[in-house]
Amino acid sequence: MKKYIKNIRNIALGATALFATTACVGDLDVSPIDPNLNTKEKIKAEQLFTKCYGYMAMAGIGDGDGDVDVANLDGGTQGFVRQLFNANELTTDEAICAWNDTGIPEFNYNSYSDSHPMLNGFYYRLYFGVTVCNQYLREFGNYDATMSAEVRFVRALAYYYLTDNWGNIPFTLEVSAVKPPQYSRAQMYEWLEKEVKEIEPLLSEAKAKTSADAGYGRVDKSAAWLLLARLYANAEVYTGTPQWAKAAEYAKKVINSPHKLYTGATKRKFTAYQQLFMGDNGENGSSVEAILPILSGTSNQYTTINGQKTYTWSWGSSLFLMASTFNKDMNADPNGQSTFNGTDQTWGGNRARIELVQKWFPNNDAPSAKQYDMAVAAGDDRCLLYSEGRNLKIENEQQVKDFTYGYSVAKFTNFRTDGQAPSHVTYPDADFFLMRSAEAYLLYAEATARLNGNRATTEGVGYINQLRARAHATAKAGYTLNDILDEWSREFYFEGLRRTTLIRFNKFGGNSDYVWSWKGGVAAGRNFAATRNIFAIPNNDIIQNTNLKQNPGY
Repeated sequence: MKKYIKNIRNIALGATALFATTACVGDLDVSPIDPNLNTKEKIKAEQLFTKCYGYMAMAGIGDGDGDVDVANLDGGTQGFVRQLFNANELTTDEAICAWNDTGIPEFNYNSYSDSHPMLNGFYYRLYFGVTVCNQYLREFGNYDATMSAEVRFVRALAYYYLTDNWGNIPFTLEVSAVKPPQYSRAQMYEWLEKEVKEIEPLLSEAKAKTSADAGYGRVDKSAAWLLLARLYANAEVYTGTPQWAKAAEYAKKVINSPHKLYTGATKRKFTAYQQLFMGDNGENGSSVEAILPILSGTSNQYTTINGQKTYTWSWGSSLFLMASTFNKDMNADPNGQSTFNGTDQTWGGNRARIELVQKWFPNNDAPSAKQYDMAVAAGDDRCLLYSEGRNLKIENEQQVKDFTYGYSVAKFTNFRTDGQAPSHVTYPDADFFLMRSAEAYLLYAEATARLNGNRATTEGVGYINQLRARAHATAKAGYTLNDILDEWSREFYFEGLRRTTLIRFNKFGGNSDYVWSWKGGVAAGRNFAATRNIFAIPNNDIIQNTNLKQNPGY
């Protein structure tokens, strides 16, 4: 929960000076941050370094995403975590949204186009991150070897998400007005593999940290290993050639690292799994699992600008995950002390599709319960579903727009395990663990199962059972690939991994044997073209950069 922004004024100078003249994509634009700023003022390495990380935590350089990085899209809407959720959860069997905002129905129904505002916002946010990193490496590449390796990792992570979501993308390592060439997915895979392997020995040694430790929120070798494990697990999708042995190899490196599965004791009725998503997750012990946390500000972490305290506060990060999933009729505190989710924000939008509920209740027999009682009924601490006053099924478009149709998800809260009140009632203190070591357990189990006739190996079974034991769920003797797919959902629902996982299992676009409610825009679900497995490059980019060719099907 430590701040990213140590000197927002000078970071603003760097970003403004950079984007006023150049960009690596066509219509990426940055509104002036402050007309009184002297853009010739010297930028310091540490200041631009924090912005390389901070672009994932905040959508601008002011409180609550003010003074946005990317123009023509509301700051609260363009946050990295929010856009990751929209693109990779609303398009799947896990989440559906009640809002009729521009672009939301298209996510719900898999009908996005090359002019989709939210997808374009996600695309440009990622390229903003790429360009800030390129700027740092141009100006300060020789300043500190570890810092430069971290910036290269952040840039590689942005390119990973661009490759995963858009496939064939503009690629540049320069800050230049020259229109970049388009790399194929296979070319991006080759570059990512080489880049992350070069970075790995230059990063800090793997070390689990709390928010009190220096370097909390910064990547180490474990992040490189997990990104490589992700890359190899999706190699067949990206290149046509599977790399399951390599995926297992690097997943095992993470499992054997100091970043461990958090199995701490239940605290004030909050289980170990719940503690990963709470307001004090940087302090309660669960950050031993956090390989890359996206940080949120606390009451004693701020910068003073013109006499005003400026915090690392965002509408589009942890707050979005809490507020968008809660309504005012919900009280998710099992201790009865706090209301709602530990903030004063309840937007009533995102909730579960029936297929997510069926991961625990395949016979549609879930009780009417708050999430802590629902977990008991499911025999699994991960089942943080809230069904009181809710309807399980969403049967028509009017019900899609009604938050009470579909069970609520009470996974993310700003409650604290120590019983103290949250530091803020609006912006939460909870960090978002973008990469956590539990992912390596499932990657290893899946990769080795694919090398073992699509059944989990003895070691893979053991790793899945460790996840289930942490959640007080019954161990199983074996797992098929479909079982592993369900475990991915139980462990990581609403964390931005689902679309990629479904594609890897051939359950998303194309002639799939799996349809979910409202898939393809009809209540019963229907298949859609395999070309939807990647998104359309924004039309404005296609127009302005003649090196680019649109992805097939758009």
